Amino acid sequence: MMMKKIVIMAIGLLFFCCSVTAYQVNIDAPDTLAVGKPLVVTGTTTFGIGTPIDVVLYRQLTTATEVQRKIAYIQSDKSFKAVFDTTGLKKGTYKVEVPTNGLGDSFTMRVVNLVDRSEDLFLSSSATQPYTGKIFIAGEIKGDENSGVQIEVADTESNVIFGPRYVNTNYQGSFSLEVPITKPGDYMISFTDGRGYVGERTITSVGDSVTIGAPTTSPTAPRVVSAHTKASQDNPAYFGIKGGYGVVVLSTSSSSDWVIEYVDDRGIIQTVNNQGDQKPESVTLTGKGKPMYVKIYPYKSTVNSEVFLYASNASSVAVNAGPPAPFAASIPQPPPETQAPVFPALSCVAVGIVWALYRYP
Repeated sequence: MMMKKIVIMAIGLLFFCCSVTAYQVNIDAPDTLAVGKPLVVTGTTTFGIGTPIDVVLYRQLTTATEVQRKIAYIQSDKSFKAVFDTTGLKKGTYKVEVPTNGLGDSFTMRVVNLVDRSEDLFLSSSATQPYTGKIFIAGEIKGDENSGVQIEVADTESNVIFGPRYVNTNYQGSFSLEVPITKPGDYMISFTDGRGYVGERTITSVGDSVTIGAPTTSPTAPRVVSAHTKASQDNPAYFGIKGGYGVVVLSTSSSSDWVIEYVDDRGIIQTVNNQGDQKPESVTLTGKGKPMYVKIYPYKSTVNSEVFLYASNASSVAVNAGPPAPFAASIPQPPPETQAPVFPALSCVAVGIVWALYRYP
């Protein structure tokens, strides 16, 4: 009888161990981000669809101090996403974390280094200018000698009235341009270069908008070419970009939350998904006259719609029939055939042992 009890207890433990499934949560975030840019945290989990998950941003000093907390909900593809506003945060080391209580081998924390490049930007034009139907923007960006800077101008209602467009810089990194406006007010100017977001400045136009007519000319914009096709997670869109020397800006349409993958100068595939479904995704590359390739697909697995790719300072953009070489190697191959699960077999063995012990004591 004692032997029977021991065997039955062992079988019970076998069933218990096989039936308990540890939940998994894994998150991802950029290693480095400029202050002022949105911090996008994505993740996957085995939790059920619709389950709320806390995602917390901490400042890392001698101890961790909570800065912001977001609630993300599990999507149909078992993914989740949280976006943190970094405007006004101090540069330094932060971490994003999903607080958990022992979720096995889950990866629930990422370290993010916030960098502040505002000191790299010097604006020589006046912060207050009389209304003349335009504002004058001039300055210098450290490290952008003989390169370019992307400039975007928005009014106080966040309506973009200019750009984003690239303006060339000279051997000192200096730039200048005039942007047409139709009324006095505050105008927020954001600057982005090949290394990412630099900072934002405000120019205020003061005066009477009634007696001065609207401008009739605008600065010359770089050549923009485009192509479009349908894209989904199962069938992503591949584009080839030809030509382009210096700064090349690639941007999507804003019809969905698009994800862009591109190959950097080291041959490593990088992923960009910062804007959600309200603004287009954008990537800044350094053109060297060689073909460039990108892969675009929606963040949500339920989306299958048309995506446009716009390329500034390039000669052409075309849709590729299939994945080009840089991406073909990254496509996962079908998994090899696996053996039948061990659990049903163990169950059968356990039942046989119990029957034999009772049948032949």
